Amino acid sequence: MQRPSSGAHIRRVERVIAGAEAASSALAASWRRSGRLHALDPASNAPSLRLTESEVHQAQHKLGPLLRAAQATLDRLLAAVGSVGCCVLLSDRDGIVVDRRGAQGDDRTFESWGLWTGAIWSEQYEGTNGIGTCLAEERALTIHRDQHFFSRNSLLSCTTVPIFDEHGEIAAALDVSSCRADSTEGFVQLIAVAAADAARHIEAENFRLAFPDARIVLAPGSERAGRSLLAVDHDDLVIGATRAARMALGINAATLARPIPAADLIGQVNERHDDLETAERAVLQRALARADGNVSKAAKDLDMSRATLHRKMRQLALHR
Repeated sequence: MQRPSSGAHIRRVERVIAGAEAASSALAASWRRSGRLHALDPASNAPSLRLTESEVHQAQHKLGPLLRAAQATLDRLLAAVGSVGCCVLLSDRDGIVVDRRGAQGDDRTFESWGLWTGAIWSEQYEGTNGIGTCLAEERALTIHRDQHFFSRNSLLSCTTVPIFDEHGEIAAALDVSSCRADSTEGFVQLIAVAAADAARHIEAENFRLAFPDARIVLAPGSERAGRSLLAVDHDDLVIGATRAARMALGINAATLARPIPAADLIGQVNERHDDLETAERAVLQRALARADGNVSKAAKDLDMSRATLHRKMRQLALHR
């Protein structure tokens, strides 16, 4: 498929950049960033920038565990969209494509369009596009065909979702791109749902890898914001939270810098019972459960005498 050279598209972008056309949309803001801030020309036919193999490896290394966390999800996403002429791209926070998936029969086409590992899709270099604009605005979006800044990209349809790391900071972008001429609004919507679900899977897996010794708890949160997860240590103190959890619970890095009981955050605390007696009861109950009700074994596990355990059980009205 040949790259287009659309004079009408170029003129429209130039009018928006110059402020001659009334447009206050997010798309217009991105076009203006591309033209005014990055001094790009919508008529440019220069090929997309590519990193060397060594530079790609550096970018992959910098992304670290998140790249490993994404592998299975990228495979599943390709299985869902690869047969309908789409490719899957994972970029870092700078818009560098660090990994991709695509049907082998489409590889030549996608590589010619710059949808390839090592290509740079930041707004600084490619103007308005799925990956670059998603990273700039930190939100999921679709840049469809002539919404792209460069006329040479106006056959692409790119649906992109941001990925946030364990600190709630933007770390990457997951993109599904197609250059099919018959992409419909319904088709694009289905792609958007699949991409959003995949991005949340990657975030959750990366979060688990970041807190390998913690218990991962599902906290209240909006599905639109993603998976609201907390990392809780052995003392039931919160030591980590996904971006969705931070937004839902109103917490930030400063909040997490001091000990917070998990129950306090997720609204399960009952002040009448939040005392030492309740905590001791819970410890004894767990020990007895692990020992299948065997008091002698439970006492040994708790490093106390059988008589002491019996006494505590009577005090707390516990029964075998």
